[in-house]
Amino acid sequence: MCPLVNTKHLIDAQGVAGLLHLRHTNSVSTYLRRYPDMPRPVLDLGTGRPRLWLKPQVIRWLRERRTPDVRMGGER
Repeated sequence: MCPLVNTKHLIDAQGVAGLLHLRHTNSVSTYLRRYPDMPRPVLDLGTGRPRLWLKPQVIRWLRERRTPDVRMGGER
C-alpha cells in the first residue's frame, strides 16, 4: 500500500527554489546532484515534465543543514 500524501504539502521546483533562496528553478537540479541527502521528488514524470516534493521534507532538510559554516542559496 502506498503512503497517503496531503496535496497541500506538494511543491514544484519553483517552490523548492523559493525555500532555498535560489534565483533559478534549474538550480534545484544542481542541488539534487550536489547534496545526496536532499529530499528527492515524490513525483518525477521524467525529463521536461513536472517534479513534486513534499514541502515539510524540504523544510526539515534545510533546517538540518543550517549551521554557521553552511550557507544555502549561494547560487544567487
